Order: sequence, then C-alpha cells, then structure tokens
Amino acid sequence: MTQLVLPLKLQDHAVFESFLPAGNETMVAYLQDTVASGSGQGCWIRGAGASGKTHLLQAVCERASDNAQFLPVAEFVEAGADILEGLASRRFVCLDDVDAISGDAHWELQLFSLCNALFDAGGVLICSAAAAPRECGFVLADLVSRFSRLPTFHLRVLDEDARIAALQLRARHRGLDLPRDSANYLLSRSTRDMASLYNLLDKLDDEAMIAQRRLTIPFVKEVLKTRSSG
Repeated sequence: MTQLVLPLKLQDHAVFESFLPAGNETMVAYLQDTVASGSGQGCWIRGAGASGKTHLLQAVCERASDNAQFLPVAEFVEAGADILEGLASRRFVCLDDVDAISGDAHWELQLFSLCNALFDAGGVLICSAAAAPRECGFVLADLVSRFSRLPTFHLRVLDEDARIAALQLRARHRGLDLPRDSANYLLSRSTRDMASLYNLLDKLDDEAMIAQRRLTIPFVKEVLKTRSSG
C-alpha cells in the first residue's frame, strides 16, 4: 500500500493545551499517554455534536505530527471508501464521525480491513462517534466486534461554569484576556454549544485586533449587534 496523504489542515487551536478537561480528565490523560507511548490499540470516543471530539482527535494528530492522520469521515463519504487506502502506514489514525458511514457495506468492509492492517502493524486507532460501536448502526458484525475491543470513553458536555472556563482558556491560548463577565454575556446571548462559542470568540478576536479594543461587555455587545444586523 502507498502512504495516504490528505491535504487536511488541522485547526491551530485544536491542541491539548487549549482543551478544558473538566469531567473528562481520565480520557484526556489516556489520549496524552497513548501519544507519548505510541502503544495500545487506541480508543473510541462517543459524545454529542460540538462537544469537543474533533478537537481531541486533532490534538492527538498535532502532538503525533507526521506519524498521524486525521480523517473527518463525514466529509469524505461521497469520495468513497478507497480514501482509506494506505492509512495503515501511519502510527496513529484518527477517524472523526466514523458512524457517518454506518450501513454502507463497502465502507464498512474497507474500515474492517484498515483496522486489521493497522493493528497488525502495531498502529493506534482513535475513533469518534455519537454513540458506542454497537449503537451506531453498523451492519458488519466483524467491524462492530473490532470497534468494541477499543476502550470507550463518553465525552461529557461542560456545565455553565466549565464553559466559561473553557472560553477563557481558549482566549488565553489566543493571547486574549476574556473577563468572566464578558464570558457570561457571551453565554447568555449566543448558541451555547462550544463550537459556536469558539467561533464567536474567534470573530471577537479578529474584531478586537482591528479596533484595538479589549473584550469588555460594551465591545462584545457592539460586535454581536453588528453580526445580527449583518
């Protein structure tokens, strides 16, 4: 097999240092230890959409560098399962939203082949999905069995205090100071899933740099008003 090279750019913020592990400490520690040791079969991460699964898989790939490949499966369904060819040449393979292909016989067979080749080579497989392997609707029993051998972690959604802390951590990672009252205001005025909140914080960062302003409540109000009117 030839080595697969996909032109996928990791998000610059998707590193372990910018992920708040509140309630998920065991899982995050497991992932970090796995990357450090390069051993073990990997794991299965289940959780709701926009809860941080993509962030964690990309953090693994960022730390493992050229030894890893990140693949957002849902974005490549139409491209076909042949996109998996050569993936087993990497030490770490991170498949995001792998349940997107459940029920597709060809995809499932190719995934099963990938699992076998990867594990035979001593590689590490990390998958994310909305549910545990047996609850994802896969029809190939051997694939379900193979996935079920992976340790499964449930990525827990952050409560309100933790969301504020996560926003502040993300802001610090970008070199910003996000006061707690401003973070509270963001939570009360926008969609509350972390992906949307992070996107809004990125927008605020851009606007703050242009205006040379701090992330005070008046400035946040001004940006949000401009977004809603635009």
